[in-house]
Amino acid sequence: MLNLRAAAVAVAIVAVVWAVGWAANAGPYRAPRAADGHPDLGGLWTSISLTELERPAWAPALTLTNAEAQAFEARRQKEFASVEDGIGGRASEIGFWPETGAHLARIDGKARSSWIVDPADGRLPYTAEGLAAVKGMPAVVNNANNPETRNASERCLLSGFAGSGPPMLNAPYASLYQFVQTKDAVAIQLESVHDVRVVRLNSKAHLPANVRPWLGDSIGHWEGESLVVETTNFNPGDAFKMPIGVYISPNAKVIERFTRVSPTQLRYDFTVEDPATFSKPWRAEMVFEATKGPIYEYACHEGNYALPGILAGARHEEAAAKAADAATR
Repeated sequence: MLNLRAAAVAVAIVAVVWAVGWAANAGPYRAPRAADGHPDLGGLWTSISLTELERPAWAPALTLTNAEAQAFEARRQKEFASVEDGIGGRASEIGFWPETGAHLARIDGKARSSWIVDPADGRLPYTAEGLAAVKGMPAVVNNANNPETRNASERCLLSGFAGSGPPMLNAPYASLYQFVQTKDAVAIQLESVHDVRVVRLNSKAHLPANVRPWLGDSIGHWEGESLVVETTNFNPGDAFKMPIGVYISPNAKVIERFTRVSPTQLRYDFTVEDPATFSKPWRAEMVFEATKGPIYEYACHEGNYALPGILAGARHEEAAAKAADAATR
C-alpha cells in the first residue's frame, strides 16, 4: 500500500512539474494562420471604449487603478443615461448615441486613461504652427457657402471621429470593423459610413504625390505576428478630424501595427510623423475587441438631405444679420 501511495505521489509531482514547464515554455499567444501562413486578423472587431486619444485632466497617469477606472466609468454611464433625445438636450454626438456598456480599455490588464503613450503626458505635441492650424480649421470646415466646403463626415464621405483613419480612432457608436484578408491585400470595413480601407501587400511604392485618396495610400507587410502598415498621400479634405478636433497634415506619415494578442483582442499601435504639425512623432496604443456583430447598414443621410437644410439655415442667418444691420442704421 505504501509503495502504491508513493508511486501515486511521484506521478502527481511529475505531472505538476511537466505542467509548470509547459506553461513556462508556452510563450506568447500565436494567432491562427490564414491560408498563406500569416496571422489571421479576419473577423469582426470593435473599438468601442471610454478611453480617448489624449489623457484627460482628471487622470493622474496613463494606467489607472481599478477604483479610479470604475469611478470614471460609473460617472460616464450616469451622464449618458441623463442625456435627452436632442430637443433641449446636449448638442454633442457623444451625448446622443453612446454604445451602452462601454468601459475604459484594458491593455495588459491595466485600464488606460488615454491611447497616447508618447509623449509621456498623453497630450498631442503640437508646434505653434500646428496649434494655429487647429484653431483655424473650424472656420474652414464649417463654411456654409457651398456643400464642398463642409467637412467630410458631415457630407457622409467619411466617418466622424477619425474612425476610418488612419489612425483609426474610436467613435462612441458604429465602431465595428470587419477585416478581410488575402495574400495580396487586407481590407478593413468600418460600420460607420461603410468606409473600406484597402492595404496593399504586394506593392513597394506609394502612389504619386498628386494622387490623394480619402483614406490615404496604405502599403503593408508582415513582421512576424504583426501586420505593419505605412500610409502617406493623405487627402487635405480630411486633415481636420471632426468632431474631435485633431489636425494631421496631408504630408504626414502614419505607421500602424496590427497584432492579434489573444483570441478576443487585437492590439493596434500607431505612430504619427508630421513635422509640419507636431514637434516630435507621437505614438499611441489601442485595442480592438472581438465581437459577434453584426455590422448593420449605415445609411447616414442618403442623398445628403441634411445639406440643403444646413445651407438654407446659413442663408437665413445671413438674411437676419443683414436685416438687423439695416435696422440699426
